[in-house]
Amino acid sequence: MARAAAAFDTSPVFVGGHWRRAAGGRTLPLTNPSDGSLLGEIARGEAADIDDAVRAARAALEGDWGALAAAERGRVLAKMGTLVLEQADELARLEALDVGKPLGQGRTDALALARYLEFYGGAADKVMGQTIPYANGYTALTLREPHGVTAHIVPWNYPMQIIGRSVGAALAMGNACVLKPAEEACLTALAFARIAAQAGLPAGALNVVPGRGEEAGAALSAHPGIDHISFTGSAAVGTLIQAAAAKNAVPVTLELGGKSAQIVFADADLDQALPFLVNAGIQNAGQTCSAASRILVERAVFDEVVSRMAGRYRALRVGPALDDLDVGPVISRRQHKIVSGYLDLVHTGGLRVAAAAALPATLPPGGYYVAPTLVADVDAGHRIAQEEIFGPVQALIAFDGEAQALAIANGTPYGLVAGVWTRDGSRALRVARRLRCGQVFVNNYGAGGGVELPFGGVKHSGHGREKGFEALYGLSALKTVAIKHD
Repeated sequence: MARAAAAFDTSPVFVGGHWRRAAGGRTLPLTNPSDGSLLGEIARGEAADIDDAVRAARAALEGDWGALAAAERGRVLAKMGTLVLEQADELARLEALDVGKPLGQGRTDALALARYLEFYGGAADKVMGQTIPYANGYTALTLREPHGVTAHIVPWNYPMQIIGRSVGAALAMGNACVLKPAEEACLTALAFARIAAQAGLPAGALNVVPGRGEEAGAALSAHPGIDHISFTGSAAVGTLIQAAAAKNAVPVTLELGGKSAQIVFADADLDQALPFLVNAGIQNAGQTCSAASRILVERAVFDEVVSRMAGRYRALRVGPALDDLDVGPVISRRQHKIVSGYLDLVHTGGLRVAAAAALPATLPPGGYYVAPTLVADVDAGHRIAQEEIFGPVQALIAFDGEAQALAIANGTPYGLVAGVWTRDGSRALRVARRLRCGQVFVNNYGAGGGVELPFGGVKHSGHGREKGFEALYGLSALKTVAIKHD
């Protein structure tokens, strides 16, 4: 396997402000999904490394990091954001190489990371408690305080964005963090640690330990020194993490994916809707928790929507990440097998493929490419309409009337994001209120939305909220103080 060297040594862990090898001395290969080449090796962290990282974080809380005023924490985060902007091109290249997403999408992620740091840097000294009207002779008030040492287990699909929304908020509240990136995509997490050190973040406030989920991740989620866990990933792993956290009575924020529906009513502005409908399904090769994987279309315009989306699908360009086309590869051989299995269900089950993007013969033979596929006339109960594929596959489902649209949209185990397309304002608000999910977009679709917008799910999509000020509330503990003075 050819090697495509990264710009820096990828194999250490970052603990207590220092780079060192994993305690066991072992490493894991890091593969470029665009061509199968070896990008480098990452540390295979284990329980001993996690224990060192938790101890370093605790020491930071009791030392320089814990002593900083909120405004000073904000300045450090703002400096980190500035450095991210200065290094955005290199960060985008690393993300593209590591994840396989087109270079332009990698740059969008780098800019989003900077925005998270700017937002949370500015918010650090603006999270306030309250005074409470209580009995005569008392003054009662509440304080927002950091949990302490927070664990952050992030997936491989959007490392920079999820680090920004999770670690950025935790640091703003004064927590000290232990970050476990996914073993498939670690490069920007390691680069983030270097940026944090460059910005003057005190040693131990951020620690990064790569490794396998069943080793480093399991050790982190079960560690008795952890005070809060943030996890983004599969529902199955989220259940394991929640069970481990329960043994230590540790609160958990879980974002566990989705099967997000776009509801297109007959009166929708299709010219406005169509770019969103397609882009939100094929972005990052469909490997997005909030991907628009189900398109629910009112029957009166169903054929038109199918035809117009099919035209866009046929025009999609697929290729290596650094070629910066519309769609890159999926992350790994394993993910390629999963997505291909769902496409086999489509073909063997006789479902109607409305369109599929062409895979050029010139694609690197070692890459993990899947043809973006649009499937029409899908039954709402079919597996491709119920299960999270995490690939560039969209299911088109016809509906008759508002009640049926809501029944279909709410009829999966997930509840993360939804989109509503209509010119009828009353209907838009009515449907938005009846959708069982954490975010609803009307006549737009943010695939997760902006930094300011609270994000998270219900049902099997998890619980707790990230982004906006809600993330700061979740990453802090509320203390009540009652003072008797008369």
